[in-house]
Amino acid sequence: MKYLKYILIIVLLFSIQGCGVYSLSGTSIAKDVKSFQVNYFNNSAVLVEPGLSRDFTLALQDLIQNQTNLELVTSNGDLVYEGEIIEYRISPTTATANNTAAQNRLTIGVRVNFYNKKKEDDDFEQTFSFFYDFAGNALLTGSTKSTAFDEIFERLTQDIFNASLAKW
Repeated sequence: MKYLKYILIIVLLFSIQGCGVYSLSGTSIAKDVKSFQVNYFNNSAVLVEPGLSRDFTLALQDLIQNQTNLELVTSNGDLVYEGEIIEYRISPTTATANNTAAQNRLTIGVRVNFYNKKKEDDDFEQTFSFFYDFAGNALLTGSTKSTAFDEIFERLTQDIFNASLAKW
């Protein structure tokens, strides 16, 4: 019984120590990386939505700030995100018997160039895309547009974060 107590304490200490290297966000950021910058994502899509570039750039900055302890800088960041919005498309996904759209899909695609100045092997250029479906009789304005952008940005920014910092 006396030894059982000591064995439990040792097992507990090793368990706690093992948890020390795990990050709850799943990030793998080197200790020498202190800052990041997100350059403005220009909209080069065929259909241009005013304000989309600004809103996406801010959404990516916010996500990285909320999920890491890195400092946002405007130049000379250890991690650099840049790119462009290459797709903004609204297309019908299902039709009614009257040959009208029963459901529409908004698709937004971005090309991202990621640079890690501390570990250049992590650099990449990749395209990310996501969509939002909405009723065929609804206009993409007001709350429908806000909801669509929120859902698409949430998925795009999380995918970019995972590809660059979580290595998923």
